[in-house]
Amino acid sequence: MDELARSFEEQRDHLRGVAYRMLGSRAEAEDAVQEVWLRLSRSDVSEVANLAGWLTTVVSRVCLDMLRSRKSRREDALDTFVPDPVSLKADTPEDVALQADAVGLALLVVLETLAPAERLAFVLHDMFGLSFDEVAEIVGKSPAAARQLASRARRRVQGAPANDAEPSRQRQIVDAFMAASRGGDFEGLLVLLDPDVVLRADAGTESTGAAASKVLRGALAVVESALTFSRFAPYTERALINGLPGIVTVINGRIQSVMAFTVTNDKITELNILADPDRLAELTIER
Repeated sequence: MDELARSFEEQRDHLRGVAYRMLGSRAEAEDAVQEVWLRLSRSDVSEVANLAGWLTTVVSRVCLDMLRSRKSRREDALDTFVPDPVSLKADTPEDVALQADAVGLALLVVLETLAPAERLAFVLHDMFGLSFDEVAEIVGKSPAAARQLASRARRRVQGAPANDAEPSRQRQIVDAFMAASRGGDFEGLLVLLDPDVVLRADAGTESTGAAASKVLRGALAVVESALTFSRFAPYTERALINGLPGIVTVINGRIQSVMAFTVTNDKITELNILADPDRLAELTIER
C-alpha cells in the first residue's frame, strides 16, 4: 500500500489539473481526486501496465459523473457563474512569468456552457493530449463520435474572447484600469474597454448573492459599474489569478472579490468577478 500511495501522490497534481479543468471548482476537484484514491485503494492494479493512464481514466469518469449529476443551481445561474481560481499569487513588477499551465477564468466560463461529454473530450484531447481512442473509451462512444464532441467544443471555445496579451502588457492594462476606476476617470476607462466588453459578476446563490450577481454588456454599462469600484480603491491590489494578471479586493484580511481580465487586441473584452463569500473564504493569496 505504501508503494501504491507513493505512486498516487506522484500523479496527484496531474489528476487535480484534469479535475479542475473538468469541474471549474477547487473543492469539487479535490473531491474527485479523493474519490480516485478510494477507488485505487479498493482495486487490484497489479496487472495495470500504465497506472498514470488508469488514474487519468478514473478521474475523468468521476468528473463526468459529477458533471452529469450537478444540481440545477448552476444551470439557473449559468450566465453569472464564475469558476473558482485555482491559484492566487501576489503580483509584483518583478514577477513577469506566467504559470506554464495557466488556464484563465474566461476559458473555464466557456467550458461551463458545454455538455459534459463535450467538455471531457475537449479537456482530455486538446488540453492533455489523450487520443480519441482513449477519450472514446472514457465517454462510452466511438472514436469518431469523440472527435465530433471535441470539435463542437472547440468551435465554442474559439468563438469566445481569447486572451492574447503578453504578461507585461496585460499588467499595464490592469494597472491602467485600476488607476482609472480609482480616479473616477470615465474616458480613461472607456478607452481600455472593447465596445462589446462583457462583465460577469458572481456573488453566490444565496438570496442576497443572487440579487447582486449580474451580467453587463457594452463599454458604457461596464464603465458605469467600474466607477463604483472607487470606494474600494484602498483595498485593491494586483494579483496573478491562475497565472494571469488581475485584481483582488482584500478588507481586514478577507478576500472580498477576485477580478480576472481577458485582453484581446489591447482591449479588455471580458471581466469575470468572483464575489461569492462562501467560495472566497476558501481562498488565500500566496505572497
